[in-house]
Amino acid sequence: MKSLFLPLKEEGLTTLKIRFNYKTQKITMYAAREWEDSIDFSKYNKDFYIDGIFTDSAVYLNTKQVRELYKRYNLEDYLDEVLDLIQQGKHFGIDAYYYAKYNIRFMMHEHSRKLGVNNKSQAIMAGGIRRHFEDEDEIDVIIDGLNLGRGMSFKNVAGNLAFGGCKATVQMGPLDLNNMEIMGFLGFAINSTRDMTGPDMNFPTEMSDVMIQNGYSMQFTGGPKSKTGETGKPTAYGVYLSMKQAVKFKEGTESLDGKTISVIGLGAVGWYMCEYLLQENVKLYISDINNDIPKKFIEKHHEKNIEIVPVESALDMEVDILCPCAVGGIFHDYNIPRLKCKYIWGSANNQLKATNQDEEYRLARLIDKRGILFQTEWWHNTAGVICGAEEYLYDGTVESLNKKIEMILPINTWSNLNKAKELGITPTEAAYKTCEDIIYG
Repeated sequence: MKSLFLPLKEEGLTTLKIRFNYKTQKITMYAAREWEDSIDFSKYNKDFYIDGIFTDSAVYLNTKQVRELYKRYNLEDYLDEVLDLIQQGKHFGIDAYYYAKYNIRFMMHEHSRKLGVNNKSQAIMAGGIRRHFEDEDEIDVIIDGLNLGRGMSFKNVAGNLAFGGCKATVQMGPLDLNNMEIMGFLGFAINSTRDMTGPDMNFPTEMSDVMIQNGYSMQFTGGPKSKTGETGKPTAYGVYLSMKQAVKFKEGTESLDGKTISVIGLGAVGWYMCEYLLQENVKLYISDINNDIPKKFIEKHHEKNIEIVPVESALDMEVDILCPCAVGGIFHDYNIPRLKCKYIWGSANNQLKATNQDEEYRLARLIDKRGILFQTEWWHNTAGVICGAEEYLYDGTVESLNKKIEMILPINTWSNLNKAKELGITPTEAAYKTCEDIIYG
């Protein structure tokens, strides 16, 4: 399997950093041995801190030497493939840390630091941390991380937040919250890359509480013990409020009464999304890869108009609103012509199966030609990061958080839909245009 970490592992290195300047089109790289294999990360922030010196045998490689290193392992073409992805998306770069003792491969996919460099906080970027399985193809992990990191830059603009955008991916086995060496290493990596984060896919939300209680990182948010709570419910609330604005834009009323809605995925966001939708007189079709979850939802809301449908048929249903709340990459050339909905409005990240922005535009136009109202999800699923910022910056509460969601997301959606109409472009293109003027201007 091709991997950026193979040369690090074989050469006893710990670190790889890739930097790209989109204004000069210059790429620089750096690889290093920055700590000993014997380092005890459970002592992080107790006996040692970030930016310390952790080895007497440090090794530092410059850009030319890094390329020679990957060439020795027949990985130069793979390295160029990764560099091309970074250039296509105007990404700031990737920081990779290898923890040999547990074969942990940590990558921080940094899209932009611009909005965060003067925010007076330790964290200058915001983006979640997600776990990928050890045997996943690394290039797929990188594409996922880069796309999500780019989305976070724009999502932070949508949330009126002074943070750049990034995403952390970690290829490792299931997290043991009692293994303080691993917890310390992940805290060290997050702090070193200056990210304000929260547990994402395949990481438990309790991870944040453990990080904070043990002093490994104050940059983790969204734990069960936080005053603002986990991020799933506020994310759903923001999507629900923005969905009502989308209906108002198209139909003149923000009421969802009488609507048929297919919600795909009843996880951390989807469950709450369904509960918000059930505040109105709607017919819900629900689906999840875990068949037990929809059954439990119906048991809790047995008096409501809800029907379970198979995941494989959820996209093809004739409904008013299709609400994806699980994995991304689900809309592409082959299924867009089959869609029978009036709106696509959900929380799932990267709903369009695209590896770059131009491809997103193309797919968004295909959806628009079908008469379906669609807006790139990062413009309206940003309440989760607003939640993290409310905890991180203000030690806020659920009440203060909900007020900000109500002030920001409905107005943003209404403005974006009208901007798209005025400019004769899709809402996805309009949202990108607003953000690019801020990030790249």
